[in-house]
Amino acid sequence: MYIPKYYKITDLDEIKEFMKENSFATIVSIRKGKPIASHIPVLLNKIQDDYYLTGHLAYGNPLWKTFEDVNDILVIFNGPHAYISSSWYEQENVPTWNYQSVHVYGKASLIEGKELEHDVANLLEKYEKFRENPVLLDKLSPELVQQEMKGIKGFKIKIEEVQAAYKLSQNRNANDYATIISELYKEENPHAEAVAEAMKRNRNE
Repeated sequence: MYIPKYYKITDLDEIKEFMKENSFATIVSIRKGKPIASHIPVLLNKIQDDYYLTGHLAYGNPLWKTFEDVNDILVIFNGPHAYISSSWYEQENVPTWNYQSVHVYGKASLIEGKELEHDVANLLEKYEKFRENPVLLDKLSPELVQQEMKGIKGFKIKIEEVQAAYKLSQNRNANDYATIISELYKEENPHAEAVAEAMKRNRNE
């Protein structure tokens, strides 16, 4: 990922939180010389001293069949993004786009059996635990669980390289920066508002 120095993020704790908060990721591989991608939720796990991304794909999804042959799987995490009008600047300039994104590279391998069940249980726990009637793995019938497990292929990706970019107008002066935040709130768009919030946090750190 091309990252100008203004926008490069190197704080691993911050990056890990970003991945957890934006966990619906895009997984990119190569199949027969052509890029192939899927969009799925993943979990960030620490196993001994290494970090892994884990998840599962439908059995019929050909993406998992590439894992043995491809050394570097790319996983993309995208945060909020918004158009930035140059009419908000003090000086003449061109429009741009603000965004937050993390790219992770690593080697993938398949998981199965109890390891896969444990990962699915953790995924359900993350998204169901706060609900009034949570659907957790141990609340489902063993027959249903066994049937559904036959239809998925689990995986883990050992994280070997991380690239993070938060393009949040860090190169603008204080007046422009404040104006951009104000104008983003006026857009009445959830993505624009989220970018404004990210800009406020970034400037306050």
